[in-house]
Amino acid sequence: MKINSNTSVDPHLHGDSKIKINEIFHSIQGESTKAGLPCVFVRLTYCNIRCVYCDTEYSFYEGVDKSIDEIIDKVKSYGCKLVEITGGEPLVQENVHILINKLCDLGYEVMLETGGSLPIENVDKRVKVIMDLKTPYSKMEKKNRYENIQYLKSSDEVKFVIGSREDYDWAKEILNKYDLVNKVEQVLFSPVFDKVENIELANWILEDKLKVRFQLQMHKYIWHPETRGV
Repeated sequence: MKINSNTSVDPHLHGDSKIKINEIFHSIQGESTKAGLPCVFVRLTYCNIRCVYCDTEYSFYEGVDKSIDEIIDKVKSYGCKLVEITGGEPLVQENVHILINKLCDLGYEVMLETGGSLPIENVDKRVKVIMDLKTPYSKMEKKNRYENIQYLKSSDEVKFVIGSREDYDWAKEILNKYDLVNKVEQVLFSPVFDKVENIELANWILEDKLKVRFQLQMHKYIWHPETRGV
């Protein structure tokens, strides 16, 4: 397992073919343009940032080292061709690229959810990248790696998690500065669960006629918000 040198994670290596995995599960995709579809989630351990609203803090440290083949065998067992690589921050572990490449070679439709603080230029171009840009409410705005925007493909997506009106206004500025609506397939605005009312964010978007996709974390409405493995 290799650790990305851009993070502060202590690299106790266990072999180059290993990835530390927090959980692998089959669920309904709750976000992005694939929302509502069955999907296999591969959640990697470790994260290099600490958003105040994080709902997967258990993935910061909990995990088991698994070989690439073990991971792929588990993914295959669900019989689902849509796979999301997530975390934590999946790009902390450099061997994630080996996993991604192999899944793509096997014909899986692969999505990568990343916090946007680590380089994305080496991500397999067959992958749909869903990249966060961290808002002021997250307390991690300073971690945004804006140079990643130049490496986004038209098929990728950018997500803003909105925790306040300040966040919304900030996100509008970033939208315009980087012309994101014309850069990527979809820009996603998602309210912080239990912090911004859904109708409030929806109304802001409508009032400003923004060409963005309002999204909810659908899985939190299907299952209890704190349920793992969904």
